[in-house]
Amino acid sequence: MNPRRSNLFDTYDLYGLQLPNRMVMSPMTRTRATEGGVPTDLGAEYYTQRATAGLIITECTQVSDQGHGIIRAPGIHRPDQIQGWRHVVERVHAAGGRIYCQIWHCGRVAHPDMRGGELPVAPSPIPAKGDFFLPSGRVDFPIPRPLELREIAPIVEDFAQATRNARAAGFDGVELHGANGYLQDQFLQDASNRRNDAYGGRIENRARLMIETAEAMIGAWSPERIGVRLSPSGTLYGADDSNKLETFGYVVRALDALRIGYLHFTEPNAKMLEAGGVQIPHVVETFRPMTTGPVIVNTGFDKAKANTVIGAGRADLVAFGVPYIANPDLVARYRADASLNKPDPTTFYGIGPKGYTDYPLLGG
Repeated sequence: MNPRRSNLFDTYDLYGLQLPNRMVMSPMTRTRATEGGVPTDLGAEYYTQRATAGLIITECTQVSDQGHGIIRAPGIHRPDQIQGWRHVVERVHAAGGRIYCQIWHCGRVAHPDMRGGELPVAPSPIPAKGDFFLPSGRVDFPIPRPLELREIAPIVEDFAQATRNARAAGFDGVELHGANGYLQDQFLQDASNRRNDAYGGRIENRARLMIETAEAMIGAWSPERIGVRLSPSGTLYGADDSNKLETFGYVVRALDALRIGYLHFTEPNAKMLEAGGVQIPHVVETFRPMTTGPVIVNTGFDKAKANTVIGAGRADLVAFGVPYIANPDLVARYRADASLNKPDPTTFYGIGPKGYTDYPLLGG
């Protein structure tokens, strides 16, 4: 008799953190914090509504003023921000949920007009591709200021302190946002890193900031409570590398050697695959053999696709993004094979409850 294959509704032991199912709420920016980056009561309601997820990973949360790159994004580097997150976590835990904080530094993906005139920083003076949203409209990215060597260690310490702050706020763990063309990803990939010092050139040097950051976070808590998100096929904001398989293969093995709590991979979306030119079209299939710990996979999954990837052993958990925006009770809907609410993209970012906390529950 063949053993039963695992599925979305099986429990999962994440190094002692018991997950009631294998559905993860993906980190998603929603721009509902205060102008000063403090999580609000409305944000607490939003996350609490989704507490039936096996695990919630918060929106990207800045580790410093320098790392601030999204309007009304939360931070976790000031006492009022930590207290705001403590309120969120307490409510999620009271509802039976589990929640990790994703911490982040924007690097070059920012604009002086939202930073008091201060230029964003990056490994090299190469601007991000695309444009940036300001209340006044969309603007081009500026040429960033390259970080001096002496400035890198304090940024690593910012991540360690943010990890300590997240632990103090009661989070169950912390995820390093090493994906989507942000600071660690900028250092890792050679399209954005043209340095000739200890953080540039060879893969070992370009991966140094990612690895040092993960090590600092581990030192601030413990390896099993630290996750890392990677986007090996991502091209957001001009993220690119001449040999993604070699570059990401190196960093995946290095992070796995640290015995971190999980690796969180994003797959290329359907639009990218249709356009062609994707170096790694099947991310978890490529990198799972290089890992020994838990793997989360994200992008384009529904119930059937998620059960397939879990059943095949290519991932242990599946993260859902947009489905969780419109369906706070996504677990119940998938269990019942019920229809899903239709998301409203015009309210993905904004202010207030519309499109944030007002989606109806099943049977509501």
